Amino acid sequence: MVAELILVRHGQSLANVAFPAADAEELLELKVELSGRDAEVPLTETGEEQAAALGRWLATLPADQLPEVVITSPYLRARETWRLAAEASGLDLPEPTTDDRLVDRLMGDLELLTRAAVTARFPDEAGRRAAAGEYEYAPPGGESFADIRVRLTAFLADLERDHAGRRVVVVAHDAVVLMMRAVVENLEWEQVLAVEAEAGSVRNASISRFDGSSGTLVLDRYNVIDHLPSA
Repeated sequence: MVAELILVRHGQSLANVAFPAADAEELLELKVELSGRDAEVPLTETGEEQAAALGRWLATLPADQLPEVVITSPYLRARETWRLAAEASGLDLPEPTTDDRLVDRLMGDLELLTRAAVTARFPDEAGRRAAAGEYEYAPPGGESFADIRVRLTAFLADLERDHAGRRVVVVAHDAVVLMMRAVVENLEWEQVLAVEAEAGSVRNASISRFDGSSGTLVLDRYNVIDHLPSA
């Protein structure tokens, strides 16, 4: 077992701001331009500040609590969150690697579409989603939460095999943090929904920590943002 597993959601991204605003007004298009794919969405200035705050938090940790392994999603917003955090820490932290299994939920044909645009272009999706249920529903060309669980189960098994006894930081996305908790704690979907109801959605630059010192990963904290200036 890894000695420690810290899950960090990336800092605020441009999409995190643009989509709620567009959906609130039921717009077909975003008010800001997002060029490229979801994987290329950048951080906002606030997201960059959150990443720096994460780095300052790392700088407060004793030497024997610093991460020994860092793995990020290959998406720009996750890689930049760690880069800025490491820079702000002033520490000689491990070079990160990326793992494709840590990507955000793949939305397929619905990628970077507002809710109104999905309704207009894919009118049958609401019915498909209702019939399948939220856990099993996969957008056209995309994946379900059940699919995310499968890839994260494989990721965790490899993590335990390759980095046993080491302190690991993973920087990824809200769906990854949520479903990693489901994998570690073997939660049913109803229990996952209860976690969200109690703790809220996974927040930008939040920290979730599992302690593995007992030989089993035990939740220590979840969705915590005490290290952020505005918290």
